[in-house]
Amino acid sequence: MKWQKPSQGLIDLFQSAMPGPPAVQRKMFGYPAGFVNGNMFMGLFQESMILRLPTGPREEFMNVHSAKIFEPMAGRPMREYAEVPQAVLRDKKELAAWVARAFEYGASLKPKSSAAKAKKSPSKPKKAKRS
Repeated sequence: MKWQKPSQGLIDLFQSAMPGPPAVQRKMFGYPAGFVNGNMFMGLFQESMILRLPTGPREEFMNVHSAKIFEPMAGRPMREYAEVPQAVLRDKKELAAWVARAFEYGASLKPKSSAAKAKKSPSKPKKAKRS
């Protein structure tokens, strides 16, 4: 399956909704994403914007706005993430309020340590111990 790039309009909307520091923007799977303390709290995927929300606010978001759980591949839901419906994308105040809630949730999560990131990156081979 080949993924499509988001439209420039959606990228521009994402960038305008992205909070300032301590939030940082970087790419995740080639798509713009927002991170705080190493935790992703918002991002783009194809033509969708997604927000990471805790259980209560996520259920409210889904009930009030008919949002859906983000499922990048069929049968692979990312349960903490919800797709932002078009109606919310068109309402900048509403979008900003939900982005703020996603940011707040991301900031409340345990920070990802740089040591954990270093473990994931390829390192030099270790020398064999002598007996």
